[in-house]
Amino acid sequence: MSDRADEALLPAPLSAYGPLDGLAEQVHLLSQSGRVPEALDALAIFEPLARAFGDTRTTGFLLQCRLYAYVYLGRFPEAIEVGEQLLSHHESTGSTVAVAKTLADLADLFLRAERVGDAMSHLARAGLLLEQTTVRNDRYVAALGSLVRAATGADLYETAHATYQQLVRWMVPERVEMTASIELIHAEMLLRWGLRLDQLGDHHEAGSRIRSAAATFARWSEAYARRGDPEVAGPFIALHALALAKLGELDRAQQLAADIVLPLRRVGDAHPAWPAHLALGLALHARGDLAAARREMVAAAEIVEVSGSDTLRLIVDHELARLAVDEAGEHASRDLRRMIERQARQLWHLRLQRLAMLRQARHREEHDQARRAAEAASLHDPLTGLGNRRRFDQLVTDLDTGRLPAPTALLFIDVDKFKSINDTYSHSAGDAVLRDIAAILRANCRADDTPIRYAGDEFVVFLRTDPDGARHVAERIRATIAATTYDDIAPGLHVSISVGVATHTPGTPAHDLVDTADANLYQAKRAGRDQVAA
Repeated sequence: MSDRADEALLPAPLSAYGPLDGLAEQVHLLSQSGRVPEALDALAIFEPLARAFGDTRTTGFLLQCRLYAYVYLGRFPEAIEVGEQLLSHHESTGSTVAVAKTLADLADLFLRAERVGDAMSHLARAGLLLEQTTVRNDRYVAALGSLVRAATGADLYETAHATYQQLVRWMVPERVEMTASIELIHAEMLLRWGLRLDQLGDHHEAGSRIRSAAATFARWSEAYARRGDPEVAGPFIALHALALAKLGELDRAQQLAADIVLPLRRVGDAHPAWPAHLALGLALHARGDLAAARREMVAAAEIVEVSGSDTLRLIVDHELARLAVDEAGEHASRDLRRMIERQARQLWHLRLQRLAMLRQARHREEHDQARRAAEAASLHDPLTGLGNRRRFDQLVTDLDTGRLPAPTALLFIDVDKFKSINDTYSHSAGDAVLRDIAAILRANCRADDTPIRYAGDEFVVFLRTDPDGARHVAERIRATIAATTYDDIAPGLHVSISVGVATHTPGTPAHDLVDTADANLYQAKRAGRDQVAA
């Protein structure tokens, strides 16, 4: 129910864990203390530094801090732009949990921008990734929390509740701030769900959800009050008062709301006060003081009109309409009540349509995942897991069309006397040798490099480096393979390779690069094997 920009996203984990994480910690502390413009000034200095030093973890954390800063300031288009940069960053580093959290945060932002289709597709993908990952840590918990938040913002209560049930299994009670944040997000969702069900006349189900929310609000508002944090406790006291008012505990609701409404209004941000105004309005309405009830409900409506979501406006407007029924008198109230009930059901139906959109988006994502997996399998060698000949042809085409960035070097590798390995030690030993060579190639490749099993005992490596760098990598691979022993499967076996190296000259066809590397490979063979020729 807390739709303020500064509360829209879960806090990030406290450390970037990169070499420059001290910079990230400074930005985090500035943001947490509300000094967001200063945090943005610091980010303008720190982000280029993190990139220059190649600290990808801190770079990602700083992007995340920038995203949250823009959300806090209500600069949602800029937040979406940074969120998409952050998503690309995490995808390039292969962090599944970070990708899922960013997808959920972007879904929340897309809903604010009324890009419902994009929001549903991002939610679907985030949910699938979190189901499939085996990671279980604070970042996983934070990602699930973001998914709960985004699903709640979309009124997808069933999805939010199911995700919360998954989340509570992994929460660490000692992490008080994170536990509080997640439990309160869930309680806000339950309250919102209960209020919508109450509009439909399903009072039993509504009451069950609102009672659960009330218990959570009471527990955490008391905990924060005991810690001497009244400003943190205040918004949850207001939500607790609203829950109690809907449950019919009017005296307690009115007392809580009356005590907290003015302190909340004095802090400079009126938004947290809207539940207190609505709770007072409900209590006064139940007692028959319709004029005073209207004043409080109008105050709540004015707040959510400026700073709330469509769902909050719907909740407040529905209570105002119920008040208008009693103000109108018995004859006019029948038609008005019928119209309110019909509108509530139509809006609930729209919510169910959005839930169906999410299911469809999930089916599409599952299909896309299966297609991508099939495509990836068609580009990889099943024995070694490296790229295959089809992947080689694809990269050669990319080189000719300019899609493969310069500088590009090529290693052609051939296992010396591989047939004799198969003949002497068995084909299973030969397969083990090929797998070990593949592992060594991967270990010596960076993210931008691509190792390939070209055919049989021949391998190719596309490198993003200059001629000296290519020769250095080739020699390192050769030496590592020469030093590898196979006593566990083939005692006495020693393996060597010959390597041909070539570098691409911009403007020349890719087949020239391939021909040069191949010619250099045979030069290494003729010179006695177990060597590099460039």
